Amino acid sequence: MSATQEVGAPQADPVCTDGLPAAARGGPVSHAISRVARLHRTAAGRLLRGAGLYPGQEFVMMQLWDRGPVRQSELIKAVDLDPSTVTKMLQRLEQAGHVRRRPDPSDGRAVLVEATEEACGLLGAVTGAWAELEEHTLAGLGPAERSQLAELLARVEANLCTDAGACARPTEA
Repeated sequence: MSATQEVGAPQADPVCTDGLPAAARGGPVSHAISRVARLHRTAAGRLLRGAGLYPGQEFVMMQLWDRGPVRQSELIKAVDLDPSTVTKMLQRLEQAGHVRRRPDPSDGRAVLVEATEEACGLLGAVTGAWAELEEHTLAGLGPAERSQLAELLARVEANLCTDAGACARPTEA
């Protein structure tokens, strides 16, 4: 607490403050991206809660809706998350009746994951949540600015993928 703050005065949320920490002065854009990513994930979580999903689970479901049944190992690569995280997500999604796991008939050691019929009802909720998130996130930006932002973020993503050497899929502008 600084000497000018009153005892008991409400504290601002550190994520929503304007100051740049001294350690981040060499990377103000990286700091901004981290803050935006955190706030975006929080907003997505609020919107997805209505559909009974936790943040990140929608990415698993998107893969399953688009690809159909897929090996769990391929799903882990596609969502680019730690295997234990994806396993926990799948357990929760399975308990909620949204996914089914079964042995792969062509390789009994592998596990196939697929969306259930019940999960098809989530598709509209997730689509709506993402559309609402997009409008909230980009409020005040015109079409040209939105397009430019998408292009710039695709370039940033490509840079990070090159550095990491682990992109699950090519970026889309």
